[in-house]
Amino acid sequence: MLSFQERPAAGEPGGLLILHHGRGTSELDLLPLADVLDPERGLYVVAPRGPLELPGAPGFHWYAVPRVGHPDPATFSSSYAQLAELHDELWQRTGIGPERTVLGGFSMGAVMSYALGLGPDRPAPGGILAFSGFVPAVDNWAPELEDRPQTRVFIAHGRNDPVIGVEFARRARELLAPSPLELDYRESGAAHNIDPDDIPRAVHWLTSVLATGR
Repeated sequence: MLSFQERPAAGEPGGLLILHHGRGTSELDLLPLADVLDPERGLYVVAPRGPLELPGAPGFHWYAVPRVGHPDPATFSSSYAQLAELHDELWQRTGIGPERTVLGGFSMGAVMSYALGLGPDRPAPGGILAFSGFVPAVDNWAPELEDRPQTRVFIAHGRNDPVIGVEFARRARELLAPSPLELDYRESGAAHNIDPDDIPRAVHWLTSVLATGR
């Protein structure tokens, strides 16, 4: 089972927020974001740690990167399976189902949120919160878009991102827009970071998604 950190809700949780960190960091990286997105502590928050450590690269990773947009199939598949196991365990243990869950992340963590949220063998979550990521193109995985009309997607990406160019967000928008998934898309002048101006909109979106899922 993957290592993870938890931030319990202040009372009865109104939903589950799973935050997947970016490349070369850890499960501690996005926990402060939970307090920004959910200042009233109404949600049960879990932040898993990527299982992969790479020679010469600090921190933890979800997959190796031969080319941006195209994860290494073997490491991606392994992390996908481990995340699926963790998500299933959390749903069973907390009693909070997929429809009341938002899968969120930054950069590489956003990629894994797309992957687990749109995977054809996975339950449809209430929402996918994707900061500065992309829908992966990888062998043996393809998104399933038609059987999850209740899933809502929030995409925020900087036009000046030098790591994952904004064209990846635009491709995700083009892929998702014709589908039944409800999409909230925003570009900003940010680089490879979460734009503070995106936070109020993300908070409103998160509250709306989890209110609908109850």
